[in-house]
Amino acid sequence: VQLQASGGGLVQTGGSLRLSCAASGRTFSDYDMGWFRQAPGKEREFVATINWSGGSTYYADSVKGRFTISRDNAENRVYLQMNSLKPEDTAVYYCAASPAGSYYYTRSVQYHYWGQGTLVTVSS
Repeated sequence: VQLQASGGGLVQTGGSLRLSCAASGRTFSDYDMGWFRQAPGKEREFVATINWSGGSTYYADSVKGRFTISRDNAENRVYLQMNSLKPEDTAVYYCAASPAGSYYYTRSVQYHYWGQGTLVTVSS
């Protein structure tokens, strides 16, 4: 499956952004989807995941209550709504796909396909 992330940009502290990831090439609903991020000089970290149907989600503690992951299987898209952004949210954000499973995937090695990343910069 091919993934294309978009929606990044520059925003002030406390602002909002909505990331989008378009999927193509395979049956989108066969995949659980995740968002990861990588800040300069840091390792890639898990942000959020959503199961194939959209009925189950899981978040990193650092974004819980501020970010919301969702998907539209008819449009082959997954979204990450980011509210109350902080400077520490600054990173390149990646969407990723993994064949649907029965538990939450929070490690990058569990994902088979990756988008190219979109940069989010939060100014203080």
